[in-house]
Amino acid sequence: MTAVRSPWLVAFGLVAVVHLALNAAGTTPLDSISKCLLAPLLAVWVARQGGPRLLVVALALCFLGDLFLEIDDLFVVGMAAFAGAHVAFVTLFVRRGALDRLRRRPQAAVAYAVVAVAMVAWCWGGLEPALKPAIPVYAALLVGTATVSLAVDVRAGVGGALFLVSDGIIALSQAGRIDADATATGLAIMTLYIAAILLLATGVVRRDARTPATTPHRAP
Repeated sequence: MTAVRSPWLVAFGLVAVVHLALNAAGTTPLDSISKCLLAPLLAVWVARQGGPRLLVVALALCFLGDLFLEIDDLFVVGMAAFAGAHVAFVTLFVRRGALDRLRRRPQAAVAYAVVAVAMVAWCWGGLEPALKPAIPVYAALLVGTATVSLAVDVRAGVGGALFLVSDGIIALSQAGRIDADATATGLAIMTLYIAAILLLATGVVRRDARTPATTPHRAP
């Protein structure tokens, strides 16, 4: 059975479609339940493909982030879980040689940093005081994931960029810069997030499958 035909990846795709439909219809709590199934299904697929443990950990932390963000007054806890996921993503790609490539071509890192600073500045005045210390740190982690993933693999790099955009929309909605309750906002956030974790996971698994086991940068 090929990786693409894995029942776990097929289930991820089906749940993603169902979730987006439920999200558009505003069907609660089914939309929350389907959302929390996404990352675990992808994590099981990665594990079944023999993917790196750090990628499974990152997806498990994404699940916790999704879960906590669905619970009232736990937004910061959800952010912390996603921050942990990005630490795992960054570590994963650094172990695969991202820093060496970035030293030779730092343009993407600079561009992402400029975008993140502009986004934080735009949001800043509308953020709740409790979020202000966390947002710059989290933005830096998003930039880290986007930058190091692109340095290692184009598909994963697109996933890292989409993660940055998805969470940027969340930040704008939290700051009142866009309508957080609009159907289009929720659909945009989740469509980008689903694509992000899918591309990150499949990019890493595909790359590792094509990389000889003796390559020094291949690590769990």
